[in-house]
Amino acid sequence: MAFWNRQNGPSSDNLRAAARAKKLAEQKLDEVAPRRSFLKGLVGGGAAVAATTTALASRDDSGKEASGFWDEFFQKHYKEMSPEEKQRVFERIAAQANERFGVQVQVHDPEPIPGVSFAFALDLNKCNGNRMCVTACMRENNQSQDPPIQYIKVLELDRGTFKLEEGNMYYEGEEVPRKDKVYLPVQCNQCDNPPCVKACPVEATWKEKDGIVVIDYDWCIGCRYCMAACPYEARHFNFTKPKLEGRDLNPQQGYLSNRVRPSGVVEKCHFCLHRTRRGHYPACLEACPTGARKFGDLNDPDSEISAVLRDKRVFVLKEELNTVPRFFYYFG
Repeated sequence: MAFWNRQNGPSSDNLRAAARAKKLAEQKLDEVAPRRSFLKGLVGGGAAVAATTTALASRDDSGKEASGFWDEFFQKHYKEMSPEEKQRVFERIAAQANERFGVQVQVHDPEPIPGVSFAFALDLNKCNGNRMCVTACMRENNQSQDPPIQYIKVLELDRGTFKLEEGNMYYEGEEVPRKDKVYLPVQCNQCDNPPCVKACPVEATWKEKDGIVVIDYDWCIGCRYCMAACPYEARHFNFTKPKLEGRDLNPQQGYLSNRVRPSGVVEKCHFCLHRTRRGHYPACLEACPTGARKFGDLNDPDSEISAVLRDKRVFVLKEELNTVPRFFYYFG
């Protein structure tokens, strides 16, 4: 199936899939759905406006709840909010998470570090397919347990052939590494020329100054055009309300990263920006027992990532598409 028709935009198959997803998401409206439905109506037709009007009428006399609802419904785009407006949004999100999970949650918004440009590299000779990176990523980033969402997929490939379409990502329970096999983790490539950003009709996703492509989950309308545009299958859609247990919740959350997502929105890897912008490594790197992952600042000549790009023969996936990834592979 073609993910993207370069002349005509999303393929007909993906447009139909997006329409089905839109219908399902509207059937499973959550707290922020009225505003999202309204935006969907502006983008794809007026059918959702009636649902929005009904929702507004049902809440306009509910006191404190109405006040919070109106703040949420008329929330500005992330880039247009003042620091004070952002803080009120973060406090509201934390309060909602506290009520839902019974856990004291803190929502932060670390900004890009001036002059820093993040990138990842992975040594395929060291990766043994243990998938500890997948588990660590799920725990760190509050990913849904049912249905499961995983930002990282690890492909098992035949050594010497390297055909991604033949990669096996369902090798659980088998001893790794297996003879004559290599393992290739795939996640968001944080492209310098991201097709997903260009495909979003409401600018809910964009590239930050440090190279990280982010998503504002409060602004996403769930059309899934970004998923159709991504050649790495790195974006994931929440068809239902993500299932998480309070005991498994990471309470240190970033607004543009690992805060709990609602249903009907897209999510993906964000280089653990709530960690990396504070001087820590991504969770997947810290969990890797073989040292296969390298991360750092491309603008720092002494960083690990700069050393890899300087001293190793690196490659990127689907280079011919000119997405200019920031996720590099090499054989150390």
